[in-house]
Order: sequence, then C-alpha cells, then structure tokens
Amino acid sequence: MASTHHAPIEEHPDLVELRARHERAAATPRAQMIEALALITGLYLAASPWIAGFNGFTTLAVNNLIAGIAYMLLLGGLGTSYERTHSMAWAAVVIGIWTCVAPWVVAGDVAHTRSIISNLITGVIATLLALAAASAARDRTDNRGVRPGARERRTMPGDR
Repeated sequence: MASTHHAPIEEHPDLVELRARHERAAATPRAQMIEALALITGLYLAASPWIAGFNGFTTLAVNNLIAGIAYMLLLGGLGTSYERTHSMAWAAVVIGIWTCVAPWVVAGDVAHTRSIISNLITGVIATLLALAAASAARDRTDNRGVRPGARERRTMPGDR
C-alpha cells in the first residue's frame, strides 16, 4: 500500500494566494492612510474629554477613553496583520456610531455643546474610516484580473 504525504494546510496554494493578496492590500497607500488616520482618531477620542474640556462629566470621559482605546486596537493592526484584522473594522463601525450617540445615552447630564460637537465629529470620522477599512478588505478583482460580477468574454475556436 502506498503512503501519501499531505502538505500542511499553511502551504495550500489557495491559502498562500489569500495571504499574498492581504499583504498587497495592506501595503497600499490607501490602507496605510486609513490606519494612520484611524489611530489619530482613536487617540483623539480617548483624550477628547481633556482636549475639549468636558472631563468633568466622568461617565462620558470614561466612555470616550475606553472607546478610543478599543478603536485604536481594532484598526491599529491593519498594516502589520491585515489578514487577521480587516474583519474587525465592522466592530470599529459600531464604536463610531456609539460615539455619535453616547452624549445622549451615557448616564448623567453629559449632553452639553462641547461634548456633543466633539463626539459627533469624532464619531462620524471614526465611522467613515472604519467603513473605508472594511471596504478595503474586499478585493476589487479576482486572481485573473476580472472584476467580480463582470462577465468573462469567451471566444469560440477560430475567433480572434
């Protein structure tokens, strides 16, 4: 009886191609810009109570600190480990939306002009960046260069 040797799953051609595609996507200037802007946005969100001057509202200050750190952690790894973190961008979308509604939802009387404006602007930017990161995960073309959904033109023998 002949014995067969199976290669490890890490060496499967489809998996190798998928990793290479994710590495190419992470190396694009667009992905690097999204990651950098997301880190700055998350840093601002975490520090916004002290920057915008609403640190006296402790529930919103703690909320923004936690949300900002979580946002940075979710989108901060796009450049180095894109294949494992691109799907986490959808969780960052939720954080961006939460940031927009937090002044009205968080316990206490924290809905003041400074906190509302800061959270709305930061939340919209965070949501847009997270959506851009999530959309960057979709490959515009497959490995043959044909856009998904586009029909491939087949030729008959003898057609040129």
